[in-house]
Amino acid sequence: MLSIQSHVSLKPYNTFGIDVDARYWVEINHENDLQTLLSISEFLNTPKLILGGGSNVLLCHDFDGLVVKMNIQGIEVVREDDQHVYLTVGAGVTWHDLVVYCVSNGYAGMENLSLIPGTVGAAPMQNIGAYGVELEQVFESLTAIHTQTREKRTFSHADCQFGYRESVFKHELKGQYIITSVTFQLDKQPVFHTRYGAIQETLTEMGVSDEQLSIKAISDAVIRIRRSKLPDPAQIGNAGSFFKNPEIPAEQFDALKDTYPAMPGYPLDGNVVKIPAGWLIEQAGWKGYRAGDAGVHTKQALVLVNYGYASGNELIALARKIQASVQEKFGVTINPEVNII
Repeated sequence: MLSIQSHVSLKPYNTFGIDVDARYWVEINHENDLQTLLSISEFLNTPKLILGGGSNVLLCHDFDGLVVKMNIQGIEVVREDDQHVYLTVGAGVTWHDLVVYCVSNGYAGMENLSLIPGTVGAAPMQNIGAYGVELEQVFESLTAIHTQTREKRTFSHADCQFGYRESVFKHELKGQYIITSVTFQLDKQPVFHTRYGAIQETLTEMGVSDEQLSIKAISDAVIRIRRSKLPDPAQIGNAGSFFKNPEIPAEQFDALKDTYPAMPGYPLDGNVVKIPAGWLIEQAGWKGYRAGDAGVHTKQALVLVNYGYASGNELIALARKIQASVQEKFGVTINPEVNII
């Protein structure tokens, strides 16, 4: 049975720990609950904010609408063939719990995405990724319900229009659908991705040889790297990487490389190079910066942090200063990965 509450603090439900008020609040544990909610005429035209783990949002003001916390659970093997296993997973399942499940069962493809905060339902919206792997590489389809018509629809890989931290749900269909489950295609025979970041170096430190390489070893290495660089939201408010890594023309990168020989870059298709935003921010002098309770993490400049009582607007003001500084120094635009509400 649905329990719609009024004036609920969202502080426990966002990893920045921003204390703002939700006019209405409801938790969804089953798809039928969502259908029921969307049939209530009182809330038909009410603005809605869909929350998973609250790990990729920055709340800047009270939300004068309905916050829908998606808690739909379940991991089910729906089919398999000689090469693949297909899992359908509830939108409320914690992402890392899913990765642990896959690794423990020998299902390959998600190991590089270990310890990313958030829930399964939010993952396709953002096309999450880390250490050379993007969600779209293991994505098969998803189901979602239209907020107005209550029509249930299956979205294929092509329907989602994935891009770098992008999908159709952040653009043309923004706010129109609520994701209830996602189906993933995992490999029975792993293809290891160890070249990105410090994975190979960490594996060596762990004493893992090429002959011992496994999806669990890669997962363990990624977990070790993330824990060494990224603050725990339970200890200090943050949303992980705040900015996307910018992609610039190779010619522009070559010119910058002449001036800044240490600048790292990762060539992509189409004569484009991806630059780590954290490197740009650190070189612009922001690493460890703090103004009141809003700051930049001391170990990873890509992470903005709330030391206690920073407001969303204070963090946004800091983010804009960083953007302007990087633009002035390098002529490169960095854009937020975090959704600003």
